[in-house]
Amino acid sequence: MDVRITPHRLEGTVTVPASKSMAHRAIICAALSHGTSKISGVTFSKDIHATLSVMRAFGAAYEIQGDTITICGISDIPETAEADCCESGSTLRFLIPVAAALGIRTTFLGQGRLPERPITPYLRELPQKGITFDYRNTMPFSVSGRLQHGTFALEGDISSQFITGLLFALPLLDGDSDIVLTSPLQSKPYADMTIGCMAQFGVRVQETESGYHIFGSQHYQAHDLTVEGDFSQAAFFYVANAVGNAVTLKNIPEKSLQGDRKIVEILDRMWYNSKEEFLIDASDIPDLVPIIAVAASLCPRKVRIFGAERLRIKESDRLETTAALLNSIGGNVQITSDGLDITPVSTFTGGVADSAGDHRIAMCAAIAATRASGDILICGAHCVEKSYPAFFEDYQSLGGIANGIHLE
Repeated sequence: MDVRITPHRLEGTVTVPASKSMAHRAIICAALSHGTSKISGVTFSKDIHATLSVMRAFGAAYEIQGDTITICGISDIPETAEADCCESGSTLRFLIPVAAALGIRTTFLGQGRLPERPITPYLRELPQKGITFDYRNTMPFSVSGRLQHGTFALEGDISSQFITGLLFALPLLDGDSDIVLTSPLQSKPYADMTIGCMAQFGVRVQETESGYHIFGSQHYQAHDLTVEGDFSQAAFFYVANAVGNAVTLKNIPEKSLQGDRKIVEILDRMWYNSKEEFLIDASDIPDLVPIIAVAASLCPRKVRIFGAERLRIKESDRLETTAALLNSIGGNVQITSDGLDITPVSTFTGGVADSAGDHRIAMCAAIAATRASGDILICGAHCVEKSYPAFFEDYQSLGGIANGIHLE
């Protein structure tokens, strides 16, 4: 579905969706627990349904009522499972080690760009600990065997999702394990979020100088929790406000482990920093880069974003697609080896914006349209269903003019 946005100021109040990152983690912990857990305040999206589906394939049961999921933890572990991860990199990378720890022969399936996204650390480390991969550089592929405890050496600068996957799985093994980082860990706040969620379900992880020590023979314990609001989604409306809109945000946690909470500080410094060029290290906040680039295009100074090379293996090559989006509507963005150089413009001109099937690119285009002199046609706008299905409904409730949306 294509959506044509006519420039109009956004005003009003929006309730920020629940954190997708935290919901993934809570669902997995609950499914691995003994007993029944209730996860409340969930915003459902294709990615969240993918994780629920795979945990059910692994033997968990769940029931959805409103925004609450009641999850009965795995009791009978199946011998085999089919895990359809749709387009969710989190689902895939979090649950490969879980399948291995449970000893389930699992076939993993995926869509979109997911079959192209690397799982290299697992292909190297897990076969040394009892796991066999039938993998031909795409999907479907299968894993079999039972994971053994020990030391796992992982690069810290590929994706913290590999760290999280092992953190979930290793406590289930019958001996202690260590994750040793061979390079500095990027996106560490996501690992912190994982450890914080696991702690709520009774599982301990000890951070060490070289990585993490995970105690074996632990048991996840059922726990009820409410998922906090998502700073990565709130970022779209924070940027909308920075460029001249007036949106009040609800469901924002006062305290949070989410790394993307940094958006508030970045926007403040971007506008009021006196330096000629503003530098942003995106190594811990890769998901914020596209919407930060929208803000940077309209701020008072040049902006350089660096440390973002991992964006090339997201739902799209987000360095390429962010630059293409903004340049197609009158921006001035250059791609570097690990980020973006952005020269500000007074306003966007409008034009045709290709979402490239990437939910964050589509939402960025809609926010940019509030500061455009002409309409912006967003091609493939339905991709927002991956993380924020109600985005355009919320956008219209704030006064945004989005033609092509079919509301009940």
